Amino acid sequence: METKQFQAESKRLLEMMIHSIYTHKEIFLRELISNASDAMDKLYFKSLSDNNVGHSRDEFEIMLTVNKDARTITITDNGIGMTKDELENNLGIIANSGSLKFKSENKLDEDVDIIGQFGVGFYSAFMIAKKVTVRTRAFGSDQAYEWESEGVDGYTIAECDKETVGTEIILTVKDDAEEESYSEFLEQYRLQGIVKKYSDYIRYPIKMEMKHSRRKEGTPEGEAPEFEDYFEIETLNSMVPLWKKNKNELKDEDYNQFYKEKFYDYTDPLLHIHSKSEGTATYNALLYIPAKAPYDYYTKEFEKGLQLFANGVMIMEKCADLLPDYFSFVRGLVDSEDLSLNISREMLQHDRQLKIIAKAIEKSVKNELTKMLRNDREQYEKFFEAFGLQLKFGVYNGYGMNKDTLKDLLLFHSSSENKLTTLEEYVSRMREGQTCIYYATGETIARIDHLPQTELVKDKGFEILYLTENVDEFALKMMHDYDGKEFKSVSASDLNLETEEEKKEIEKKSETYKDLFSSMKESLGDKVAAVRLSSRLKSHPVCLTSDGELSLEMEKVLNAMPTDQKVKADRVLELNADHPVFATLTALAETDKEKLATYTSLLYNQALLIEGMSIEDPVAFSNAICELMK
Repeated sequence: METKQFQAESKRLLEMMIHSIYTHKEIFLRELISNASDAMDKLYFKSLSDNNVGHSRDEFEIMLTVNKDARTITITDNGIGMTKDELENNLGIIANSGSLKFKSENKLDEDVDIIGQFGVGFYSAFMIAKKVTVRTRAFGSDQAYEWESEGVDGYTIAECDKETVGTEIILTVKDDAEEESYSEFLEQYRLQGIVKKYSDYIRYPIKMEMKHSRRKEGTPEGEAPEFEDYFEIETLNSMVPLWKKNKNELKDEDYNQFYKEKFYDYTDPLLHIHSKSEGTATYNALLYIPAKAPYDYYTKEFEKGLQLFANGVMIMEKCADLLPDYFSFVRGLVDSEDLSLNISREMLQHDRQLKIIAKAIEKSVKNELTKMLRNDREQYEKFFEAFGLQLKFGVYNGYGMNKDTLKDLLLFHSSSENKLTTLEEYVSRMREGQTCIYYATGETIARIDHLPQTELVKDKGFEILYLTENVDEFALKMMHDYDGKEFKSVSASDLNLETEEEKKEIEKKSETYKDLFSSMKESLGDKVAAVRLSSRLKSHPVCLTSDGELSLEMEKVLNAMPTDQKVKADRVLELNADHPVFATLTALAETDKEKLATYTSLLYNQALLIEGMSIEDPVAFSNAICELMK
């Protein structure tokens, strides 16, 4: 028996790997199963050119055995095995990959995919094991060897007896501690769950002797039944990934069933995207768009990401780097031959292949949504009801850097169509000479439809987009225009819809009543930036508009946020000179300045209520109404 020490660097790497690289101890089984699969891949490859192998592909298998009394888990394979030198090189030097060397030496093409990597992954066994024993016999050798280690102190290698070619790894599980329970890994249901989660699509069967219970035969009637335990060898993995099958083999029912089982949803998805790419990046992707948003989707707790596989072995439950935030609703998985099984989150962020895959997925999702929008409008509107808000956030976030990607996927309610419309459809219906896309904001479609500010735009025959989500106006401001047509709020100060004759008339009246406006502005103080004559009002006596980029709706949204900083739009109180109330105001300006101030306050508060904003002093408002009623 030879006793050897790990190199100093290897000791440090082993300690770091156990305590920091892998946060979930359960992945030890994923790593060891992948190594076993790798070993069988190697022997299968050799069988293609060596008739002495004596194995067909169907004979390869991985066996899991648990001994609770001895606290051991054994992983056995009938793969290529290891020589003494390979034990030294693959297990004695941390992070040395026998698989990569094998692939390089044999000049394997891309059709031979080797997923396991002895090295860092193998040592994940020490996260749950206090001792690891490897018994192996290489193909073509009559001598077997045993490698054994209890961690960073070193390892031993000795000759041993082993009848068959292959490798068995025996893990002696750690004793339970106060904060750690290792006994869970000795339970068959736990190991079965780990295999299903990470290694369900390993190409070789993973088997385990499963304990079951059944009623004993011959129990007399009337007596309590007796039960007995029995054992069966069961295959734990399905072996054939759905996403690697040809599309023509699959039906919608197959995709939907897989989605509901894999992602724990009880409803069918709206659509699935099954794609395969070879070339710059080689991968299979199976993506789904759910029918409904998860209950926590629009919260900080929601975690986006796709499952990431390396040749059928899951290496990450949720890889956020594969999806942009605005497509975070997409669920599914990506399986790539170009990714290392042992890749870390930090390495993924800089992985060129992953970035190529992410860009392709983004393009694929957008194309499918566009296709749905054009070919199945009813289905798309269901999607938009669930996830349209996320697309709008996508337009606004990042200073509008993604607006060109998302602008044609947006829907807004139309005043003339009385249904949802795209921006492209709105522009296609624009009247001759119309230069702006008009919009109005409010809590509901019904409230917006009755806003005083919409009267002039409607009177001119222009269509208005009704915005009811808090992010809507921010998104349009970030876009600025669509197809060269600027977005314009019906409450903006510069609607510029009047004829030259109408403008001159307004200027004349404004000059005539400037003292009235001055008195009203003085009574309101800094509540408004100005009081002026309105050109947009037809039947209503008053409305509030704003000067500048900050609108009344934006003020309302920003001030509702949990911050100490409050903003205020430059409010303008606009009056309708053709309304009977205006005549009353002009008369009071000459006879009763105090009553004029009361009326001004009433009109201002009325305008606030119409906008869906809170009035500053409800008691004073109520008293003023009572005074009028006297």
